[in-house]
Amino acid sequence: MTSKAFDSLPQAIVRRATTDVLGGVPCLLIPPEGDSIVGTGPPPMLLWMHGRTASKELDPGRYLRLMRSGIAVCAVDLPGHGDRRDPALEDPARVIDVVLQMVDEIDAVTRSAIDRLKVDVDRVAIGGMSAGGMAAIGRLCTPHRFKAAILEATTGNWTTLTSRQYLGSAARQRLVQADPSTHLDQWRGLPVSVAHSRADQWIPFEGQRRFLEQLRSHGCTIELTAFDQTGAPFEHVGFGRYAAQVKEVQRDFLVRVLAPSEGAP
Repeated sequence: MTSKAFDSLPQAIVRRATTDVLGGVPCLLIPPEGDSIVGTGPPPMLLWMHGRTASKELDPGRYLRLMRSGIAVCAVDLPGHGDRRDPALEDPARVIDVVLQMVDEIDAVTRSAIDRLKVDVDRVAIGGMSAGGMAAIGRLCTPHRFKAAILEATTGNWTTLTSRQYLGSAARQRLVQADPSTHLDQWRGLPVSVAHSRADQWIPFEGQRRFLEQLRSHGCTIELTAFDQTGAPFEHVGFGRYAAQVKEVQRDFLVRVLAPSEGAP
C-alpha cells in the first residue's frame, strides 16, 4: 500500500520503487535503472536519512540521479517522522532521541535492504542530511562495512548545537555525552563527501570544519563543497540555488568511490 507522499514522487521512481518496513523502519526502496555505469554484477547502494520534520520521499531529484547512475537507494523515515510520525519527536528538543534511536536501527535496515535490492554488500554507502547526517556519523563511530559517506548540512561536533535556545538541559547533556568528536577511537578511514553552507544558522559550519579535521587525522579523504550563501531557508535546508549542483557532486562522488575494485567481476 502506498501513501500520498509516495504517489507524488516522479513517475520514473514510482514505476520502479517499493515501500516496506525493514527492521521496524519504513523504507523507500529504489533499484537502479538499466545497466549500471558503476560496474557489472550486483549494484552498489546508498542508505539515506532525511532531516528533522521531513520524510523519506523528500528530494526525489537525489534518487533519480542515483537510480539512473546504477546506484540503488534505501531511504528511511527517521523515528517519529514520515510513515511513523509522532509530532513529539519532531520537536527540536528531541533531536538527540531521534538520532540515537536511528543509529541503533541502521544495521537491521541495511541488512534487509541489501537482501531486498540484491546489492553488493561491499559497496554500500551511508549518508544523511542534518539529523539524518548526525545518525550516519553516530553509526560510523563503531565498526561497520560502509564504503563511503555523504554528510549534508550536518555535524559530528554535537557540542556546537547545545547553544540553541530550544534545547533543554537534558537534551544538551545527552548531546555532549554522545558527541562523535569525542568517540573516534574506532573510526576508520573512508571517503566522505560533505556539503555545507558557511552561513548555516542551525548547524554551525565551524563546528563541522573542526570535526572534518579530526576525520582527516583518522585517515578519511574529505571532499568538501561549501558555500558562502545559498539562499536556502536558514541557509540550512536544501542549498537553495545550489541544490542541483550539490546533488550532482554527490552522484559523481558515489559513482567514483563505489566503483568495483580493479579485477573484481
